Amino acid sequence: MYNGAKIAAVVPAYNEAKMILTVIDTMPDFVDHIVIVDDCSPDETSAVVASSSDPRVHLIRHEVNQGVGGAILTAHRAALELGADVNVVMAGDAQMDPNYLPTLLDAVTCQGYGFAKANRFFSPESFQGMPGYRVAGNIMLSFMTKLASGYWHLFDPQNGYTAIRTSVLKRLPLDRIALRYSFENDLLIHLNILQVPAVDVPIPAVYGNEVSSIRLSKVVPELLSLLTKGFWRRIWYRYVLWSFSPIALLLFGGILLSGIGLAIAVWVCFQIAASVVATAATVMLAALPLMLGSQMLISAWQLDIQASPSTPSYPPFTE
Repeated sequence: MYNGAKIAAVVPAYNEAKMILTVIDTMPDFVDHIVIVDDCSPDETSAVVASSSDPRVHLIRHEVNQGVGGAILTAHRAALELGADVNVVMAGDAQMDPNYLPTLLDAVTCQGYGFAKANRFFSPESFQGMPGYRVAGNIMLSFMTKLASGYWHLFDPQNGYTAIRTSVLKRLPLDRIALRYSFENDLLIHLNILQVPAVDVPIPAVYGNEVSSIRLSKVVPELLSLLTKGFWRRIWYRYVLWSFSPIALLLFGGILLSGIGLAIAVWVCFQIAASVVATAATVMLAALPLMLGSQMLISAWQLDIQASPSTPSYPPFTE
């Protein structure tokens, strides 16, 4: 136990026969359960796990590959059945340093947060040696996830080193969360809909020699689609269905007015191209909706940032 909470380590594993014992052997003593899900690995991952004598280990093997998100969700469900209070995700490739587990768990067990995640980029040195395109990609993906999820104070959304209260897990529609590489992004969207307070914890990354198998040509379109759908789902539940917030009125009104203004502006441009003189009134007919619409969108954005669930609200666990 840790700070009065029963801890379960959730470990998704795919072709991790070489590293999985390192993950088990370096797991801190305060972790009560180690739930390892072999996601239909073609190597000897399951056999290696089965050879461990650690009584905390629980092995589950998928007969069909479900992706990293599917493996994590399977482990989360198993940890719930084991009676865990807090689940922490640890990668099967030993790239998540267990020495930082107390820092991550403190945020959830005694600081009042329902969800905590690692952030590799708290210091300027974090970007040293990283190619420029990867820096730009991380920044762009983080901004898009902020917009979709509403967690404007969080960064590094693809970081899977996370801790979550099982009381929060029980409220989540686990069957609706994306199963593969967009799992972390979709999870944040669902957490925001439930207004779960979340926090970033500075934890440096541990990089190994593994070569990524992610195909950007496939992942990027899927991720963009998920973030777009997730954004509108969040807006619908949080600001329309459950509260009918002014944020929704400002957002929809801003989109409508901006669209009208843009359409009129395009029409005016065609008129000018056809040598038709545009009067001041005609120009203002396009400019006014654009100005009002953009101001409404900015106001909706500001209010959404203020509504980001960042204030701790959960009681600490007791010894």
